[in-house]
Amino acid sequence: MRITIAAAGKIKEKYLKLGIEEFLKRLKPFAQLEIREIHEEKMPENPSLAEKEQVLRREGTRLLRLVPEGSYLFVLDVYGKEMSSEELAERIAALSLEGRSSLTFLIGGAFGISREVRDAADTLLSFSPMTFTHQMVRLLLLEQVYRAFKINRGEKYHW
Repeated sequence: MRITIAAAGKIKEKYLKLGIEEFLKRLKPFAQLEIREIHEEKMPENPSLAEKEQVLRREGTRLLRLVPEGSYLFVLDVYGKEMSSEELAERIAALSLEGRSSLTFLIGGAFGISREVRDAADTLLSFSPMTFTHQMVRLLLLEQVYRAFKINRGEKYHW
């Protein structure tokens, strides 16, 4: 399986970089994983709604260009569907059985995502009603994808 993470922004904090590197290493036996990044758009100070939408649209257009053609697109969004780890594992397994060998997880920037990105999603996925930094979400996502593969193989991970 091929997994792409399309994300806005670079990871700056060392502890997040180390965690991400660890899960990338753990995922190697399960999938070919690639992280594709764009730089975040600059948001004006005290933007109007129209300015915010314009910035999110520009960022979203660039993010969607990172999605490989034919890839099943999960967009991480606060308004998405919450899934348990087991439900995510079942969804990944079902997609694999349907012949979907390419999955993309898209993570927007600090200001969220555009309507166009939401509309492009095959699945809108929310980790929690709580707010996390988009950089922290990348680490959480990799951990959950790793957990999904372990669940699907019937291997113990963390009970």
